[in-house]
Amino acid sequence: MAVSTETTAGTAPPDNPVARLREAFDRLSGQQKIGLGVAIAAIVAVIVGSVLWSRQPDFKVLFSNLGEKDGGSIIAVLEKQNTPFKLSPTGAIMVPAEQVHQVRLKLAAQGLPHGGMVGFELMENQKFGISQFAEQVNYQRGLEGELARTIMSIGAVQAARVHLAIPKPSVFVREELKPTASVLLSLHPGRALDAAQIAGITHLVSSSVPQLQASNVSILDQSGSLLSTLKNRLTEAGLDATQIKYVREIENGISSRIEQILKPLLGSDNFKVQVAADIDFTQSEQTAETFRPNNSPEASAIRSQQNNETASISQPAGGVPGALTNQPPVPATAPLTAPATGGQPPRPGQPAAGEPGKIDAAGITAPLEAAGQPLNTSKNATINYELDRTIRHTKQGMGAIRRLTAAVVVNHRPGTDAKTGKEITKPLSDEEMKQINDLVREAMGFSQARGDSLSVANAPFTASGKEDISVPLWKDPDNIDYARDLVKYLLIAAIIAFLYFKVIQPSLKTMFPEPEKEASDVAGVAGAAGAAQIGEDDEDYEGSVQIDHYAAKVQKARDLAQSDPKAVANIIREWMNAGGS
Repeated sequence: MAVSTETTAGTAPPDNPVARLREAFDRLSGQQKIGLGVAIAAIVAVIVGSVLWSRQPDFKVLFSNLGEKDGGSIIAVLEKQNTPFKLSPTGAIMVPAEQVHQVRLKLAAQGLPHGGMVGFELMENQKFGISQFAEQVNYQRGLEGELARTIMSIGAVQAARVHLAIPKPSVFVREELKPTASVLLSLHPGRALDAAQIAGITHLVSSSVPQLQASNVSILDQSGSLLSTLKNRLTEAGLDATQIKYVREIENGISSRIEQILKPLLGSDNFKVQVAADIDFTQSEQTAETFRPNNSPEASAIRSQQNNETASISQPAGGVPGALTNQPPVPATAPLTAPATGGQPPRPGQPAAGEPGKIDAAGITAPLEAAGQPLNTSKNATINYELDRTIRHTKQGMGAIRRLTAAVVVNHRPGTDAKTGKEITKPLSDEEMKQINDLVREAMGFSQARGDSLSVANAPFTASGKEDISVPLWKDPDNIDYARDLVKYLLIAAIIAFLYFKVIQPSLKTMFPEPEKEASDVAGVAGAAGAAQIGEDDEDYEGSVQIDHYAAKVQKARDLAQSDPKAVANIIREWMNAGGS
């Protein structure tokens, strides 16, 4: 019996790895075998799932808020192109992030999505023999769809519907009706349209339909508010978006000039500037025509001059009556003027000097005896001067500055108290304030005649903490993605570590015990069992075994049986087989 025990204890392990593995696996109990298999399968599944998860493409939204018809058409095209896609809970179509732009371009080439409306593609498939009414309806539908697509390209507009009312043309001018249009806009949440954008949509629609006036275009939003009246109210109130923008540009330009000249002197945080500009947007034209008299003879210009001089002599009839005496007077001839010889010129009707007894007046020259009495003379002179005329056409430009108002507040200058050594602020001196006042006046273009006003004040600024407008770490989308990935990998690592340390590692210790410990445990068990057997068979051998050594071996065998019952069971089985043989 002792020989059999020594042979079993000294048996070398098999050299075949498969046999050794089978022998090690046989050391596990049934529950340990099941736990080991489940743990190994779970670890493999976690590793494979992590690899597949990491290789899974990142899906992004391709299109959202699509109609059922457009969504079905897009999905059919994606399936034909073997493009992976999935649907989000909100109904959006998602494709891999690296293929979003490529897929959108391919779908756009096929006219997808239609946006729930049709355009001029209706005219591409016209049937032969279609009526004029149906053709006109298709044209109007196509025009409405194209206008809606164009309006939807505006950033703030999410969806648009356009309705056109185009009357039939009439040969009677009195019965002719003008077309009208209605536009319904659905804006993105938190977005709004300003007056300039509303005016742009109005002119876009009116310019696309013949004879459609801008006043006949009505624009509504999704809440039913009439947006087209906003432009009219602003126009009636004298406000215009372009004019307001011009005023802001002037004010910002003047403020910028003041800041640039004060920044090197005071620092960027030690002054504040506000400028208000009163702009004259009135536009007027004036035409003036001025006539001035010709007071200066040397500067006057004669346009025409006319002199008229007449003379008549009353003479009684004489001679033999007949045809010879009743003759008409002789035609007047040009006056003969003789140079004056000195003295005063002769009066009309009297003989000139050097020619006594002769009259020369109004072109009549006759002897004084024949002139008779009385003698009547008259002179008329008419002179027309050129008119001094001035025509002035004046057109006053709009956008002139009527008045500027500026306010500048300057912070106290920081300093240190000589007694306490604490930091204090000191007001600026009068000389420094005057220098700042003069610089601001020159920078803003101060005009006393225009009525500009400037106020420069010196006061200590209140220390206020700057508002932190940065996004917190736990709200940053990038940090959220990093944290999600980190939690994912930590969870995988925790599962693997739990399975390894709680299931696999104890099973491996059971399957592959340490060689020295295993030999000593087996030897101890065999020695204890052999000593007990010898003590029962041979009473002489009992004296050669010490009691303490025997008790220690028995205790060690008990510990081994508790820690590794499988190994003890195998040893006992071998003993029984050896005893039976």
